[in-house]
Parts: sequence; structure tokens; C-alpha cells
Amino acid sequence: MAFWNPLMSRALTMRKICLILSGMAILFLSHVVWADNTKVRVGVLKFGTVNWELKALKNAGFDSSNGIDVEIVPFAGGDATKIALQGGEVDVIVSDWLWVSRQRADGVALTFSRYSSSVGSMMVASDSGMSSVADLKGKKIGVAGGPLDKSWLLLQGMARDQHGVDLAAENEIVFGAPPLLAEKTLSGELDANLNYWHYCARLEAQGFKRLVSVEEATNALGASGPLSSLGYVFDEAWASENESAVVGFIKASRQTKALMNDSDAEWDRLASSGAIKDKGAALAKLRDRFREGIPSRNLNDEIRDAEIIYRVLSKAGGTKLVGDSAVLVDGTYWEGPGSEL
Repeated sequence: MAFWNPLMSRALTMRKICLILSGMAILFLSHVVWADNTKVRVGVLKFGTVNWELKALKNAGFDSSNGIDVEIVPFAGGDATKIALQGGEVDVIVSDWLWVSRQRADGVALTFSRYSSSVGSMMVASDSGMSSVADLKGKKIGVAGGPLDKSWLLLQGMARDQHGVDLAAENEIVFGAPPLLAEKTLSGELDANLNYWHYCARLEAQGFKRLVSVEEATNALGASGPLSSLGYVFDEAWASENESAVVGFIKASRQTKALMNDSDAEWDRLASSGAIKDKGAALAKLRDRFREGIPSRNLNDEIRDAEIIYRVLSKAGGTKLVGDSAVLVDGTYWEGPGSEL
């Protein structure tokens, strides 16, 4: 026969109250985390290398620790990311400072926070016998992009100024998509290939060598050090309304780059997760070239170099490349909160 025990009843009541309060606390804390973490939508190429950094950032939790929630939004092409940014579908994309300057000249207040100085190179077979740009004369050259590709214009300028060679006039030039040109280089159909940095790294892993890098060409034409060709691009109006999110995103990016610079294990993790498809020598070469491109220069020095190279490109590509502004437009580089990180 059961007897009513007032002490037991009170204990059960207190236990229920504690459980209810604990549940309310969890809900409250969850709400606080959600409220503090501003969503930052980053538009990227579906299979682009920017995904490597963003996935490392998410896995390490650098977004949440900096008060943001990075959402990776994939797109099929670079133009699609630009349209999405201008249409407000995403908050951030990756592009180059030349495009940002042109947009600012047209009244669109975009700005650029440095992402990477990794650029392309002119690749040749290790046994090609070529050792300088002058040796390219009369060769069949593949160029990723078109006649107004910035890397191509810079290499032409270097070849002309240092060696008196007109690469466009004295060679057979094949323009095409980066993966196709890489395959043609491997098969021997091309004598040389100017391609994006990650395709070059994969060619290096298969026995090819860098004849000359775009960074070398940039320095030959007046720059004093590595110039970030790519950056995180966002609208100034969005940045002014979400200042803490901008600072948090830039800080999270810097922390991720530090991780990817210092930890080989993180690269192995990215490869094992499928984020990077390359293995072995190719993975090691991609890792090394990525690390070379991590921005570390003083921002003001880099802006001065960008102004120099902008004038070179303006002269070489004209208004078709740079639009109506003969100089780099003020504000192209983000100099607001977080830029000093």
C-alpha cells in the first residue's frame, strides 16, 4: 500500500522546476547565439578554389567565433556571382580589383578586401630547353581567357620591355578554357601555356616548370612586391550596415589562412573530405602555391603598386578593359574596419 510522502513530492516538484528552467536557459542561449551570428552569404564558383578556404573556415568554426554565420552559395560561373552580388542575392564574392575599380567608375560602390596574390604562370615542359620569355618566340602558346586577359597583357608587356619580343605577333596564340589548355599542354599540342595558378600547380606536379610567373611580370612592370589579384568583394552600403560582420568575416578569413599556412593536416583533411580532389604530389604543390599567395604586405604599399599596374593595363587594354577611368578609382581597396587585420 502506497503512502503519500510530502518530502518526496517536494523533491519531484523541485526537479521538474529545474528541468523547466534548464530548458528555458538552453532556448535562451540558442536564441542569443542565433541573434549574434550575422549571416554572410558568399557567392563562389561551384568547384572553385575559394571553396577550400571557406570550407576550412566553417570546419574550424572561425565564423561562429567571430559572430557570423558564413553561408557558401555556389554558382556555375564568375559572371553569375557578379550578377548575384549586384542583385543582393549574396553579400560577398571573389573577384579582382580591376573589375571593382571599373564598377566604382560607373557609380557602383563595391570594394575589395585582399584574398590572394596567387596568379598564373607561363608553363613549359621541363625538357623544353626554354629558360626565359625570349625563348617563347615562334612557339605555340595557349592562353587561358581571351586577348584582354590581364595576365596575358602583363606578360606581353614584360616580353616587349625586357626582351623586345612581341608575343602576340610572333607566336601562334590559342585562347581557351583553362582545363582544356592544360590537357593540350600535357599532350604536347602546346609549347607553352599561360594558365591560372591551380592548373599550373597541377602541371608542376606532372613535371612541367614555370618559365615565368605573372608576379614576375608585374614586378618587372613597376610593382615592388606581390599584388593581390583576387579579393573578397562587397558593397559599401552593406558594409556600413553590417560593420561587425565585415570585421568578423575578414578576421575569420585571416585565421583560416593562418591555419592553412601552418597545418599540412588541414590540407589532408580537405582532401579526405572531398573538398579538394587532388592527392599526392598535386595536393602538395597546390598547398605550397596557395601559401605563397597569402597576402602579408602593408596595405598602402599594395595600393600604390595596384595604381602603377592599373596604368600599365589601361595603356595595354584601353577602355575595353578598364572602362572610362585612366586611374584606379579611390576606394577600390577596402580601408574601413577590419582592413588593418
